[in-house]
Amino acid sequence: MDFSLTERQLRLRDDVIAFAKREFRDPLVDADHSSTMNGEGWQKIAEAGILGAAYPEKYGGGGEDDVTAIVMLEALGYGCRDNGLTYAVNSQIWSVQLPLLEFGTDEQKDTWLPQLIRGEVVGAFAMTEPSSGSDAYSLRSTAERVDGGYVLNGGKSYITLGPICDVAIVFAKTDPDRGQWGISAFVVDSSTKGFHRPGTTTKMGLRTAPIGEIVLDDCHVPETARLGPEGAGASIFNYVIEWERGLLLASQVGAMARQLDDTVEYVRTRVQFGQPVGKFQSVSNRIADMRLRLELARMILYKVAWLKQTGQSASIESAMAKMYLSESFVESSISAIRNHGAVGYLTDFEVERELRDGIGGLLYSGTTDIQRMIVARLLGL
Repeated sequence: MDFSLTERQLRLRDDVIAFAKREFRDPLVDADHSSTMNGEGWQKIAEAGILGAAYPEKYGGGGEDDVTAIVMLEALGYGCRDNGLTYAVNSQIWSVQLPLLEFGTDEQKDTWLPQLIRGEVVGAFAMTEPSSGSDAYSLRSTAERVDGGYVLNGGKSYITLGPICDVAIVFAKTDPDRGQWGISAFVVDSSTKGFHRPGTTTKMGLRTAPIGEIVLDDCHVPETARLGPEGAGASIFNYVIEWERGLLLASQVGAMARQLDDTVEYVRTRVQFGQPVGKFQSVSNRIADMRLRLELARMILYKVAWLKQTGQSASIESAMAKMYLSESFVESSISAIRNHGAVGYLTDFEVERELRDGIGGLLYSGTTDIQRMIVARLLGL
């Protein structure tokens, strides 16, 4: 493995950071309080080529390799303080666009990928249900065969971008007696009769990434809406989740780098007892730990990207990346608050929000406890 970046990758990184700093300068307190997504910002990110960086040019993408795409996504997280928006971007890239590219028919890809990449429509990945979070395959939604297609019934919960999605990758049981091998996936237009989005659910952090339920009430879709063969839902989910776990937090690594730089600047200039607080060992130790977490997080992120780019399995590496990156951001966010002192606790200072944003990473796309179980299982335990 060679983790050195090419001149072009370095230039792309600098360009994306400059773009993000220029376009996302406004304070986020009001948007965070109202749980409002920056739709204009989403469009600007699409126009900058970030949504489609790793996707073929024939669909409007940039044709970049996976490592280059991660460079751009990390840079976006560094320059853009809106962690909810950058999380939503990553969610669509790895959870919606990827399964369409890998498993979609030519018609499905031609219909949806260009629109998704251009930011004209928003996509959601609808797997989770109230009774099937970590136990993903215990879902209860059904897809009953009828003349010309299927009728979908059921409810999905905690769906990122669900309240505003234009299209959703929906998983449902076509043959409940076959367990996970009776699950199929469907590409469902949100304008389809029987597809309902009740609204946005308020949450602790990542508030600018809308989350909510999707209700399927006798939702009729044509057979051409099925993604892959009937019964292939579990295989599609397994394929997607390895990419998602390993790469979903790419922008969060950029946020950790920005968080570190901001904290270092603060402790250099904040004076107490006649000297900068960064001179106190307890403060400087926390800074050192933040730098260590960032370095290790970046290394495992890029290793996963390299493995996927070279066509190798990354099952254990993706689980470790999801676990380490999510826990590291929480720990470093606590360190940032402590090093900022009282102002770090104030909402208007926008330091405490990153802790709230980070907590979600311990839960979504498989909890860190589940990731540890996966690692242990892959080690033969």
